[in-house]
Amino acid sequence: MAEYDYDLFVIGAGSGGVRAARLTALDGKRVAVAEEYRVGGTCVIRGCVPKKFMVMASEVSHALEIAEGYGWSFDQARFDWPTFLEAKDVEIARLSGIYAANLGKAGVELVHGRAVLKDAHTVEIVGKDQVFTAEKILIATGGRPWKPDGLTGIEHAITSEEAFHLPELPKRILIAGGGYIAVEFAGIFAGLGVETTLIYRGPNILRGFDDDVRAHLAGEIEKRGIKVILGCQHEKIEKTPTGLINHLENGMKLETDVVMFATGRVPHVKGLGLDAAGVELNEAGAIKVDRWSKTTAENIWAIGDVTDRMNLTPVAIREAVAFHQTVFRNNPQHFDYEAVATAVFSQPPVGVVGLSEAEARRSCSAGVDVYVARFRPMKYAFTGSEERVLMKLVVDAESQRVVGVHIVGPDSPEMIQLAAIAVKAGLTKAQWDATCAVHPTMAEELVTLKEKQSSSTSAG
Repeated sequence: MAEYDYDLFVIGAGSGGVRAARLTALDGKRVAVAEEYRVGGTCVIRGCVPKKFMVMASEVSHALEIAEGYGWSFDQARFDWPTFLEAKDVEIARLSGIYAANLGKAGVELVHGRAVLKDAHTVEIVGKDQVFTAEKILIATGGRPWKPDGLTGIEHAITSEEAFHLPELPKRILIAGGGYIAVEFAGIFAGLGVETTLIYRGPNILRGFDDDVRAHLAGEIEKRGIKVILGCQHEKIEKTPTGLINHLENGMKLETDVVMFATGRVPHVKGLGLDAAGVELNEAGAIKVDRWSKTTAENIWAIGDVTDRMNLTPVAIREAVAFHQTVFRNNPQHFDYEAVATAVFSQPPVGVVGLSEAEARRSCSAGVDVYVARFRPMKYAFTGSEERVLMKLVVDAESQRVVGVHIVGPDSPEMIQLAAIAVKAGLTKAQWDATCAVHPTMAEELVTLKEKQSSSTSAG
């Protein structure tokens, strides 16, 4: 048997790569992980963690508006962007340091640099004259923002990664896109007092979500002052002395200080040397893997966003655990992607788990029962706000299992985590109804929905 430098070499120190490396090293294996930027990956460094800090900062302005309805008054309240950036960066550095320290405690060697595959067992660190061999290799390089390179003036636009480090807060911003990242940053900038426009080429935001959720959120974010333009995209971006002029396909011209593209992310595979190692890509440009996360190379696996299966940090972590159990514990496992809860930290936020109504109508042979509530939450009773909460249950008409839960409103990400337990467990609508409500809360609506909005007896 060939002697290798390591039992496992991990390329990418994001949440998935770090978890796989630590678990394997704790089993006594020789493990190294290479990271070209900072330990922590997309989620910790340039994704969900700093974004959530920005969401929380931007929500304060709305909280102040609500507070006035309750009798509070505030004089000269203001937001200082540089102060926030400094505090955010200090916390991100702390978290990155914890990730690195935990690798060290587990006995993982951390290699700083960009790793490239030279063959199926050999990794080179670019520019550092370092070459390592490994019996097994795990690719966990994540994804990167995508921009339409052919668009005239695209060089003047930023992505979410640059949005975390803008030297100053713009007065006007246009965000192109309609997914998680676009609607979240639209809420962030609008909450911080920036004149915000969101454009999306599709008929409504959040493609892939339940249609009621999409329509409800589109209306609610406009109440927060965000201008939403649908069915439209850029023709070009023109830089002028006073700003950036966005020339849109519908003939509109909008001048802003910043243009941000949040039009999707792509697997980070460029320059990895996959061909040399016999690792193939699928039609979407992601690393092709089987249910056990094994690539087309016998000794190489891949997890997380680079495989473009379900691009969520907790999923990458669970894929890492399954990889470790399968490869190093002789306990074959694969992650179950059914009924994975997710949240969109828009303003108001969204929490969903399970099937949309449309998906359920296609998959439930006997049809579906749908329960919907729209109401003004108690929190806004004193403020005169017209904001509304949406709660929706989708039920398999035959088994009466609740197969989908969709919430738009305050605290929906917190509620959906617990709702996901019930959906994953396959509980029925009768069992939800048998659960006593907690009053007065918004969440009680989930167990008091009695009247069907619609019911079908066959899939449609």
